[in-house]
Amino acid sequence: MFAIGFRCGRCGATYDLDEVRYVCPRDGPEGTLDVLYDYERLRATTSPARLEEHPSRSIWRYAPLLPLRPETLRRVEGAGVLQAVGWTPLYRAERTARRLGLRAVYIKDDGRNPTASFKDRASAVVALKAIEEGVSTITTASSGNAAAALAGMAAALDLRAIIFVPHTAPEAKVAQLLIYGARVFLVEGAYDEAFDLTLAAAEAFGWYCRNTAYNPFTREGKKTAAYEIWEQMGGRVPDRLFVSVGDGNILTGLWKGFRDLTALGWIERPPILMGVQAEGAAVLARAWVEGREDIHPEPPRTIADSIAVGQPRDARFALRAVRETGGAFLTVADEEILAAMRTLAQEAGVFAEPAAAAAFAGLEKAVREGLMREEETVLVMITGNGLKDIPSAMRAVGHAARISAEIPTALRQLREAIR
Repeated sequence: MFAIGFRCGRCGATYDLDEVRYVCPRDGPEGTLDVLYDYERLRATTSPARLEEHPSRSIWRYAPLLPLRPETLRRVEGAGVLQAVGWTPLYRAERTARRLGLRAVYIKDDGRNPTASFKDRASAVVALKAIEEGVSTITTASSGNAAAALAGMAAALDLRAIIFVPHTAPEAKVAQLLIYGARVFLVEGAYDEAFDLTLAAAEAFGWYCRNTAYNPFTREGKKTAAYEIWEQMGGRVPDRLFVSVGDGNILTGLWKGFRDLTALGWIERPPILMGVQAEGAAVLARAWVEGREDIHPEPPRTIADSIAVGQPRDARFALRAVRETGGAFLTVADEEILAAMRTLAQEAGVFAEPAAAAAFAGLEKAVREGLMREEETVLVMITGNGLKDIPSAMRAVGHAARISAEIPTALRQLREAIR
C-alpha cells in the first residue's frame, strides 16, 4: 500500500494512518483529512501503460492508488456488485456541443454504477475499510444515494448496514435501502440533522461511520472517476468539468484524483472545476462569491434532494478545489434543473436525477453568461440515475396522453394530436 498518512485540510497537521480514524483531533469535524501517498514509489511501480494492460474495467484497476491493503482488496473477488463499481461510460454529446457553440461536450454517466449513482465509488472503498478494521456494522447518513450505495456494498460483503435518511427521501431510494437488507431509519429532519444523529449513534454503539467527508476514505473512492476520465479521453483531461455539489465531497474527490495524476506526471494540470448548486442550497456558492473559506449554514430548499445540504461537510476542500483550478460556483433554479433533465435526455439519451441534471443546467448557464470559450472541451459529470426520482421526472415532462383503443377513434385523435 502506498498511502502513508493524513493531512488536515484546516490546520495542516499530519498524522500516521493508524493515528486517527475520521477527522483531525485538533479541529474536529471541520478538520477533514486528506490521504497522503508516496508518489515517488508509485511512479516506480505503476505507469499508464500498466494501467492500460489491466484486465479489470472497474475502480479496482487503480488499486495502487487506493488506501487499501492487498489482502483487503482480495475480498472484492466474488463480492457481487462490488466487482462492477466504476468504469462508467463516457459519451460525446455532439448535438449539445453544436447548440452551445463549444468544441466538444462529454457526458460521464455515473448513473450506470451498480446502485445507479456516483456514490458507489466511495461506499465500495469505505465498506472494504470497515472489513480492514474488523467491524461488522457500518452506518451512514444520506439523502438517499450514498445510503443505497452503502447498503448494496454492505450486502455484498455481509456487513450489517444501518442507515439514517431524511423522511422526505424519494421512495425509490428508500426501497433500494430496504431491498438490500439495510436497517433504515427515516429521520424527522433534514440531511444535516441525520448526519449529526449518525455520528452520535456510531460513537454510542461502536459502528463504523461512512459519513461523507467525515470519513476521509469517501474522497478516495470518488477520486477514481478522475482516473477514468483521463483514461477514457486517451490520456487527456477536459478543459473544464461541471459537477453538482451538495456536501462538496464529489468535487473534492475529482480534484484529488486529478492532483494524483499531476503529482505522478501523467497530466500537466487539472481541469477547471465548476461547482453547481441549487439556488435553494447554495451555501458554498455564496461563500465563494464572498471570498470566504468559512460557511454560513442554512436550511436547504430544492427538489434536488441529493444536493439539498445546508451545512456542507467538505466545504474547505471544495472551495479550495474551485479556487485553485480557476473555476467558479454557479447556482441554478429548480425550474432550470427540470429543464436540464429534459434536454439531457433528449439530446444525449441520459436520464439523470435532479441533482445530477443540475450540473448540465450549470453548463448551459455558464454559456449564457459568457463564461466559456468556443474552443473549450467540456465534461459534465452525471452523478445519479433519473429512475431514483420519478415524481421529479414527471414534473419535468408532464403526463402521457391517453388514447382510445378503438382504431377509428384513435386515428382521429392522433391526427389532432400530431398536427
